[in-house]
Amino acid sequence: MNISEKILSQKIGYEVSPGEIIELDVDLAMSHDGTSPPAIKTFEKISDKVWDNEKIVIVFDHNIPANTIGSAEFQKVARNFIKAQGIKNHYTHGEGICHQVLPEKGHVEPGKIIVGADSHTCTYGAFGAFSTGMGATDLAMVYATGKTWFMVPEAFKIEVEGQLKPGITSKDLILNIIGEIGIAGASYKSTEFCGETIDNLSVESRMTMTNMAIEMGAKNGIMEPNKETIEYVCSRTGKSKSQLNIVKSDKDAIYEKEYLFNVDDMEAQIACPNDVDNVKPLSQVAGTHIDQGFIGSCTNGRLSDLAQAASILEGREVHDDVRLIIIPASKEIYQQSMDLGYIKTFLDAGAIVSNPGCGPCLGGHLGVLSKGETSISSTNRNFKGRMGDPNSSVYLSNAGVVAASAISGFIENPDNL
Repeated sequence: MNISEKILSQKIGYEVSPGEIIELDVDLAMSHDGTSPPAIKTFEKISDKVWDNEKIVIVFDHNIPANTIGSAEFQKVARNFIKAQGIKNHYTHGEGICHQVLPEKGHVEPGKIIVGADSHTCTYGAFGAFSTGMGATDLAMVYATGKTWFMVPEAFKIEVEGQLKPGITSKDLILNIIGEIGIAGASYKSTEFCGETIDNLSVESRMTMTNMAIEMGAKNGIMEPNKETIEYVCSRTGKSKSQLNIVKSDKDAIYEKEYLFNVDDMEAQIACPNDVDNVKPLSQVAGTHIDQGFIGSCTNGRLSDLAQAASILEGREVHDDVRLIIIPASKEIYQQSMDLGYIKTFLDAGAIVSNPGCGPCLGGHLGVLSKGETSISSTNRNFKGRMGDPNSSVYLSNAGVVAASAISGFIENPDNL
């Protein structure tokens, strides 16, 4: 059996098979300021008491601080629900993006089943959890009963070998994989990442990989936790390694498809408008004019991303024709960036630094693009209208390429600087 099948089997109490419909208990459920109110509205038609007020996490990140009357009202509904239900774990004062905050605060562990009313909930598979997004109505039933149903997914084994060259990151790797498999190529599949390259990735880099599993249509992305990941979880949860449920695939595990990628010669990858699988090497799109750069999001707003950007922006200035927006993924990362001098570097270069949150990734809060404008972004989606006007364009890249492009005024290879 593979990791996902084992985790589901452990929870339900017997060995499951792909295609089987199962109902089981979840270990953690999450919603944010955008999805909590519709979940709450449906929940109130089902029950007057949540199943477990310690297994629900609510995070405000999509529109924080509130930027419209509507978003303020949404947050008010969620705050009232938190108080009425006695929700223990809530982060409503700008602590950061949910997918960064939950691991930081020790809510994520290997072997757990985690659901969230956000498609990028698959991020937690980086820690060896079976983690997936769902609609707000489905989450309402979880809030009421603590249960949900799944069809056990078929699994894709995605093995990666080789060593990433300097400046090339896991963002480039996952874009390369999505470009090969396609935006619907792994629909409702469990995408399991493995191989020497994956084993050697940092915790942050692994989170970038599983975060974007949904961009292939996957039900979940997952990895066996490596040593650094286990140490991270122990430090955040206060548990020892022996207390964690670390699940690994059998050597003879069965997969529907198996892929092998080698990264030794891979250059930086760019997802071009308007699909995440419209991926080309940086050399083929270099020179494209940009109006805005954005570094942040649940994909690439982490400390390593900001460090990469700061190394390029140090002593340089953002081009007069470009707005560069930088948003750390959490308050903790913001503080670390201040301590390390990154924030000063960004400000000195002429970048706009904002409070932790989703920002331009949603197109409705900070950094909206106007008609005909182009942005290069470290986010996870470049769909038509994702960051503003439907006639604007978004290119996706790693944080270093965003920083270099903001300096040059066009999509630029950092090596040229």
